[in-house]
Amino acid sequence: MSNPLSDLVLGFQGLVADVPDLVQPVIVALAGAVPFIEGEGAAAIGIVGGINPVVAAIAGAVGNLICVAIVVLATSRVRTAVTTRRGAPEKPVTARRQKFERAYHRYGTPGVSLLGPLLLPTQFTAAALTSTGVPPVRVIAWQAAAIVLWTTVVTLIVAGVIRIAA
Repeated sequence: MSNPLSDLVLGFQGLVADVPDLVQPVIVALAGAVPFIEGEGAAAIGIVGGINPVVAAIAGAVGNLICVAIVVLATSRVRTAVTTRRGAPEKPVTARRQKFERAYHRYGTPGVSLLGPLLLPTQFTAAALTSTGVPPVRVIAWQAAAIVLWTTVVTLIVAGVIRIAA
C-alpha cells in the first residue's frame, strides 16, 4: 500500500529532474505550497533533484509563504464576515480548538508560529491564528519567520552543512 504523501514527494522529485533548469525552482515553489511538504520539504526535494541549495531553499520558502499568505487573507475575510453577522449562534468549542487556544495563551503568536511546524503544516497554524483574531500582518510576519527558520535548518542538514549525530 502506498503513502499518498510519499507518492507526492516522489512525483515532485521526478518532475524536478524532468524539467529544464529554469523551471525547476517553480516546481520546488509549488511543492512548498503543499501542506506537510512545506518550504523545508520542498527545499529537500530541490536539493535531491540537483538544484543549488540556496535556490532550492528560497524557492521552497517562497512557495510556502505565498500559500500561507493566501490562507491568512482568506481566513481573515471569513472571520470578519462571521463575526460581523448579527444573530449568529455560538458554536461549541471543540477539544482541538481548546488545545490550540491553550498553546496560544502559553506561547503567543511567535511561539505557535515557530513551534507549530513541528506538529502541523504552516497553513493550518496560520488559519488557526487568524481565526482567533490575531491580525493578518502579524500572522504572516511570524509565519514567514518560521518558514525561513525551518527551511534554512533543513536545507543546511540536507546539504550536509549541519550533521546530526546518529
